[in-house]
Amino acid sequence: MTADTALSAPLHAAQDEGVVGELKARFSADMLIVQTTRTGMPVVWVPREKLKEVLTYLRNLPHPYVMLYDLHGMDERLRTQRRGLPPADFTVFYQLMSIERNSDVMIKVALSINDLTLPTVTDIWPNANWYEREVWDMFGIRFDGHPLLKRMLMPDNWQGHPLRKDYPARATEFDPYALNAAKQDLEQETLRFKPEEWGMKQQSDTSDFMFLNLGPNHPSAHGAFRIILQLDGEEIVDCVPEIGYHHRAAEKTGERQSWHSYIPYTDRVDYLGGVMNNLPYVLAVEKLAGITVPARVEVIRIMMCEYFRIMSHLLFLGTYIQDVGAMTPVFFAFTDRQRAYKVVEAITGFRMHPAWFRIGGVAHDLPRGWDKLVKEFIDWLPKRLDEYEKSAIRNSILKGRTVGVAQYNTEEALRWGVTGPNLRATGLSYDMRKARPYSGYQNFEFEVPIAHNGDAYDRCLVRIEEMRQSLRIIDQCLKNMPEGPFKADHPLTTPPPKERTLQHIETLITHFLQVSWGPVMPANESMQIIEATKGLNSYYLTSDGSTMSYRTRIRTPSFPHLQQIPSVIRGSMVADLIAYLGSIDFVMADVDR
Repeated sequence: MTADTALSAPLHAAQDEGVVGELKARFSADMLIVQTTRTGMPVVWVPREKLKEVLTYLRNLPHPYVMLYDLHGMDERLRTQRRGLPPADFTVFYQLMSIERNSDVMIKVALSINDLTLPTVTDIWPNANWYEREVWDMFGIRFDGHPLLKRMLMPDNWQGHPLRKDYPARATEFDPYALNAAKQDLEQETLRFKPEEWGMKQQSDTSDFMFLNLGPNHPSAHGAFRIILQLDGEEIVDCVPEIGYHHRAAEKTGERQSWHSYIPYTDRVDYLGGVMNNLPYVLAVEKLAGITVPARVEVIRIMMCEYFRIMSHLLFLGTYIQDVGAMTPVFFAFTDRQRAYKVVEAITGFRMHPAWFRIGGVAHDLPRGWDKLVKEFIDWLPKRLDEYEKSAIRNSILKGRTVGVAQYNTEEALRWGVTGPNLRATGLSYDMRKARPYSGYQNFEFEVPIAHNGDAYDRCLVRIEEMRQSLRIIDQCLKNMPEGPFKADHPLTTPPPKERTLQHIETLITHFLQVSWGPVMPANESMQIIEATKGLNSYYLTSDGSTMSYRTRIRTPSFPHLQQIPSVIRGSMVADLIAYLGSIDFVMADVDR
């Protein structure tokens, strides 16, 4: 494994209009509507009849948009601030990413309530399969030609489409829940796996296949995750991952919470990421509000995010080694995480879910003595990482279980939307902190660890080296922490600085209104992608000029990572699947939201 910066793409151009010119040269300019947003990318509306042609063109450009980064929808029917946009009851958007250009483009298509159909793009990007199923599940929009369009996060017998505006956002708006024997039997029946629905045969010419349920409650499933295996002896012929057992309506909740009060909900998306979940959300809100945070805020945020990266990777390391047969390291990993939590708790007052970042800053300034705690930790952890590598990672049994197992290359990773350490393990040096620096990462010196085999072993090596690089970043935060305020001086920060509220009646009124109602964000759209613990995580926010988000879209890394499982594991053994699942490093809250 090597740490390589030379292969990184050039710095991202925030408004890459080049692709808009290419689209206008290829298609009629009259049919394209370019929307002005604060997303940092071109947003282009196209007619439904031209959608597939436009997407195919972008996928096949000389420097192609090789990854379908995100695909989802929005109910436009209650949106009032739509000046300059085509009439639409519903919208579906396709966010495409080009590694070579280091830029994104968003394609939108408008739909009428009377005709909610679009062609599938699974033949262009295979990872569109799950995204289209989720859009059908949440909005009721059909995709013609989809291999199997059925519910994704909700049970098959669920009534309604939860992200529609006419669907209630609170439990108190529903009738009281009751479960009788007949309803329980129906619920159980919906869980029955029918191989024929998935194109699976019950037997081959020589043998009968066995269908095995792994999960949804199994230690190797790393959460409430079910995967149905079609087995010929120990060999996996095919499999079907099934998610949704951990779905908590995180996106729907964003439509009923104020911009500020939604911050604690973000902590629970990747529940091992802590404040790392706060960062893309508050950065996206700050784009909407036009807030520039002080330098001290940027450095504090980076330091705390890197702490949670280390803690997440330590948990991965311990459970991963346990999955392949070693018990002791998981106890050491949890003990080591306690040292990191000691620092996090001293600074934020909380441990696993601090919800500590704020719009425009952080909750409070660094306490006295923080620097001593940080220095003790960064002096102590490197030796522990060396011990892990020596005693466990170089162990012949672990290497025998993981080297060459669940292997895929860079091209396959991009086709399935794989990001983060799992992508860098294939040899591609693409880290959003380097490629498109945010929150001040451009001011830090660190390297991007990569490996080249793309197997279960290399995915582990990359994360170990990432912890060392995180320690480098934290050390620079310690030595170069700027002076200054911990919150921006802006009317939309929440809440305003306490000393101001005690001295100025106007600020006190603003404080009262923002705490009770929440700040009013300008009508616009914004998005922020960050390099989270498990890959690229982003929040795409739509404001209609209100105290709440009109639409909150959360793109998480684990969702596409699980969709890739069948293409990687077919033909392998059941034991290889266990090692593969551990090497992905996922949590189901990050998948289901």
